[in-house]
Amino acid sequence: HEEMVARGEEAVKLSTELEKSFSERGLLSNTDIEKLEKVEKLVKKIRSGLGGNDDDVESERSENAQQTSGKGFVGGAIETLKSRSTALLDELKKTTRFTISAAAISTSNALLRITKFLRFRQ
Repeated sequence: HEEMVARGEEAVKLSTELEKSFSERGLLSNTDIEKLEKVEKLVKKIRSGLGGNDDDVESERSENAQQTSGKGFVGGAIETLKSRSTALLDELKKTTRFTISAAAISTSNALLRITKFLRFRQ
């Protein structure tokens, strides 16, 4: 459980760095894409530890494909990434190693959709 919380804290830290970097440059650098991939790996490990799977991610790919592009939309996605990372960390802190949080699984699935969207937009 402590490892999941540590992964959640790392995801929040990386999301904050991504938000700052995007606000300064207006785009994501190669280093930022690597951070985004790291967030995705961390969230996958968290979701796996919670007993979740990727069913929701697969069913919502078409929804992401229909979104409009542009810096404003990418910026909004990055802001959402940060807020969802924070929400996931809060959910993880509420649980114990003996509990399963459906809210944390749902939040992790949403985070994975956002990371994949951002990676493929760049």
